[in-house]
Amino acid sequence: MTIGGLTPGAPALLVLEDGRSFRGESMGAQGETFGEAVFATGMSGYQETLTDPSYHRQVVVATAPHIGNTGWNDEDDESSRIWVAGYVVRDVSRVRSNWRSDRDLPSELARQGVVGITGIDTRALTRHLRERGVMRVGISTVDLDPASLRAKVLQQPSMAGADLVGDVTTSHEVIVPPAGERRFTVAAVDLGIKDMTPHRMAERGIEVHVLPASVSFEDLRSLRPDGVFFSNGPGDPAAATASVDLLRQVLDDGMPFFGICFGNQLFGRALGFPTYKLKYGHRGINQPVMDRTTRKVEITAHNHGFAVDAPRDEVIDTPWGAATVSHVCLNDDVVEGLELHDADGELVAFSVQYHPEAAAGPHDSAYLFDRFTDMLAHRAGKDA
Repeated sequence: MTIGGLTPGAPALLVLEDGRSFRGESMGAQGETFGEAVFATGMSGYQETLTDPSYHRQVVVATAPHIGNTGWNDEDDESSRIWVAGYVVRDVSRVRSNWRSDRDLPSELARQGVVGITGIDTRALTRHLRERGVMRVGISTVDLDPASLRAKVLQQPSMAGADLVGDVTTSHEVIVPPAGERRFTVAAVDLGIKDMTPHRMAERGIEVHVLPASVSFEDLRSLRPDGVFFSNGPGDPAAATASVDLLRQVLDDGMPFFGICFGNQLFGRALGFPTYKLKYGHRGINQPVMDRTTRKVEITAHNHGFAVDAPRDEVIDTPWGAATVSHVCLNDDVVEGLELHDADGELVAFSVQYHPEAAAGPHDSAYLFDRFTDMLAHRAGKDA
């Protein structure tokens, strides 16, 4: 008997690259999948997680033990498809009970061809990843031999050095109109953008031009934007050299800049800071971050496996002005934001490592879109 996309009792196997294995039941599509095993600590918002392009080529382990009770709807997707390579939950709900739900989670996973596994000890798996670090993984419903599946896992590419932006970026320009009167125009470079991000800018009177990651500086500049935005996205920022070059041209031109997540990492590299791979990363909607500008602590949404290596308490001179670390994670002191001030001390560019658009929450960081709007208004006043 099949309930949605879940066939109770159908065996499935998960094997990590170091040989640790877990047996459970199939959830979603039949077959096998491979990726980087990561864990996400959010207790809700699984639909937004699964459709976040930043999770491309990653197998997501939900640390919350019960997933799927609100089903799946057609309004909360953050992109046009599910991007995770696979999904791992301890207990998948067999009943969906939210009035907005259109279908159940296993059915949607199956419809989109996503292989998942349920009925395993996700706490043990998460502790294993915390101790040893994220690693390659395979999930299969067709090859239930751990040694055989592990051999396939070891053939998979590492996330380090992976250039994945081309897989997730838009193929053409998309214009998101402002809500109400247009105040500003922003060129948003799509490195794996979530749908909520241009919506948050549109709420503030910004006309957003979502552009392919391959856009040339000349084509971007021809839009005569008031500012430039770099989005979140998957992969190793060290491999995205073309995007870093584009950002340096933006800074050379003096256009106001705002970046989030992958955009923060590229901003750091453009300023001359290296990036590095975190042991197990930050993923979830409950990460504490301090805004060093205001000293306020925000609960924030994260999805990153790489970070910027910048000095916390120094002002670094760059060709475009003085760069400083603006935000830090209170769990591990990882850099979570950068600011750039010109020779007059004015803010001309900034970025954060987390997601202020906050789908599916929290909303502590929505003020950052206001900060960007204020920066655009200040620049427009100077040019007037």
